[in-house]
Amino acid sequence: MALELGVYSFGNTPRNPDGGYGPTAQAIRNVLEAVRLAEDVGLDFFGFGEHHTRSMPLSSPTSLVTAAAASTQRIRLGTTVTVLSTDEPLRVFQQLATAAAIAPGRIEAVAGRGSSAITFSLFDLDERDYDMLYASKFELLLAANASEQITWSGPHRRRPLQNTLIVPRPEQPLRIWLGSGGSPESVGRAVQLGVPLFLGILGGTPEHWAQYGRAYRDAWAQVGHPAGAAEIAVAVHGFLGEDNRTAKATYLEHELRMFATGAAEIGRPPMAPPGRESQLEPGGMVLAGSPDEVADRILHLHSLLGHTRQILQMDVGGMPHATYLRAIELLGTEVLPQVRKELS
Repeated sequence: MALELGVYSFGNTPRNPDGGYGPTAQAIRNVLEAVRLAEDVGLDFFGFGEHHTRSMPLSSPTSLVTAAAASTQRIRLGTTVTVLSTDEPLRVFQQLATAAAIAPGRIEAVAGRGSSAITFSLFDLDERDYDMLYASKFELLLAANASEQITWSGPHRRRPLQNTLIVPRPEQPLRIWLGSGGSPESVGRAVQLGVPLFLGILGGTPEHWAQYGRAYRDAWAQVGHPAGAAEIAVAVHGFLGEDNRTAKATYLEHELRMFATGAAEIGRPPMAPPGRESQLEPGGMVLAGSPDEVADRILHLHSLLGHTRQILQMDVGGMPHATYLRAIELLGTEVLPQVRKELS
């Protein structure tokens, strides 16, 4: 199965010369410009994540999927991720089905728990219900995707659904991934539900993450699912520049700013992961560098994990928009041909 390459974003609010924030609305316009460029340079996928902060303001990824569906022709689009624990699964499905009517066969969803608890207070939900909400809402999302009329009950709803019509319908079911930060429980749930696994990775080593691939496929085979449907997508931080040194220095500067400001925005101590520089080198999981190095590292990870999609988050920490667009261009025009040639 071919390895798809792409990009994902949580939004990247521009910075003013004095270091303050520009308009969050500009971050929305910028990401739509980025997805059009990603299509132009031949990338396979663009994903929209969900955050609710000034620095990363893509709080409604399904809205961005629909907007991008109307302004592109070929590239696959999806949420990466929808924070399903605090969203309404029927509305998520309806919004993505609307996008699928505009862009048939190109719309997907990654349903995850989110990386912080900020949305529980925002949407007046109890954080103690974290696990119940996610499990129940994920099952309802899958039920809506599977059938036009559903009869369903679950612990997050006060009233059961009785032969309820869910429209519009995509002309083929949406591909729905289970988003995971790497917990064994998430791997088991993806296998139990028979859905592809989306790994959101911030650190570690390729060898470490290969263990999750093996565990997922072994469990998948044990329950008798079709072997070819055991798909894994990998989302990492990454960046492309003209040469290794400049690319890594540029990305590290903005990523460290992202860690500091992002933590403060959700009430955590502003602390970057220790030894972050090592993650940008071979053996780490931040795929930053020249096109040749990034291509080699993607291929190495693929040789261990056998994943079917690799996507990179590059627009972090107020990175200048032109710098981000150039990185997308390099990913599509230089990395993608190398990867496809090697895997063909």
